[in-house]
Amino acid sequence: MNPRSPLARTGLSVLALALAAVWAFPVYWMLNSAFLPNVVLQSTNPTFLPFGGSFDNLRVVVTDPAFLSALGISLVVTLTTVIAALFVAFLGALAISRFRFRGRASFVLALLLIQMLPAEGLFIAQYKMMSELGMLNRAIGLAVLYTAAVVPFTIWMLRGFVAGVPADLEEAAMVDGLSRTQAFLRITFPLLAPGLVASGVYAFLQAWNEFTVALVIMTEEQSRTLPLWLRGFVQASASRETDWGQVMAASTLVAVPVIIFFLIVQGRMSSGLVGGAVKG
Repeated sequence: MNPRSPLARTGLSVLALALAAVWAFPVYWMLNSAFLPNVVLQSTNPTFLPFGGSFDNLRVVVTDPAFLSALGISLVVTLTTVIAALFVAFLGALAISRFRFRGRASFVLALLLIQMLPAEGLFIAQYKMMSELGMLNRAIGLAVLYTAAVVPFTIWMLRGFVAGVPADLEEAAMVDGLSRTQAFLRITFPLLAPGLVASGVYAFLQAWNEFTVALVIMTEEQSRTLPLWLRGFVQASASRETDWGQVMAASTLVAVPVIIFFLIVQGRMSSGLVGGAVKG
C-alpha cells in the first residue's frame, strides 16, 4: 500500500489518535479523580466524567502547610538549577564549539562518559560532601547537586546549537564596528534562544521531578521537595484508608507547574528541538 494514499494516511491518523488516547488516558484519569469523592472512586463502576464532583480534594491539599512549604522549596531548587545549569553549560558549549584547545576531544568524550555513571553510586559521596559543607537539608545544596547532574548533557545539547551558528556572522558584525562582545550579544545570542529554551526544559524537568537524591539529602520533614511531600502525603493517607481523590488532587497540583511551563515555552522548545536535530 502506498503510504501517501488517502486510505493509508487515514489509517495512520487513526492509529496515531489511538496511541495518543492510550498515552493521555492516565493523565485524564488523574485529573478526573481529583474532583471526585473517595466513595465514588471506590465504587465498582468507574466514573469517567466528574459530574457531581467538587474542589474539596484540591482545597484540602492547598490548605496543607506542608504542601506550601514543599512547593516553595521545589521552586527555589528548580529555578536555581535551571539558571545555574544554563549559565555553566552555555559557557562550556561556547568553549568546545568556538575554540580549539588541547584536550578538547577528551573533554567532549568525558561529557558522554559522565552520563553513564549510575546516580545510586554517587549517593554516599554526595551525602558526605553536603554534610561536610553544612548543606544538608538546604535548597542551595540540593540545587548544586542537580546542577552538576544536568550540566554535562546540557553542554552536549547546546554544543550543537552553538556550532550551527556560523562564526562569520560575528566577524561580519565586528567589521561593521561592533566589539566581539556586542557582536555576540546582538547577533549570535538571539539565534541560540531556541536551544537555551530546549535545554532549560530538560533541566527543569530533571530538577522538578527528581526524587532519589532529594530523599538522601533532604532528610528533615520541613525540607522536603514536592516529590518527597507527595510520598509522605500518600503514606499518611494509607495509615488509615487511602483517599485516592486527595492523592490524585495532590498529584495534579505537582504536575500543574510543569504544564504551565510547557505552555509558556512550547513554541521556542519545538523550534529548539528541531534545530538541535539538524545542527552540528
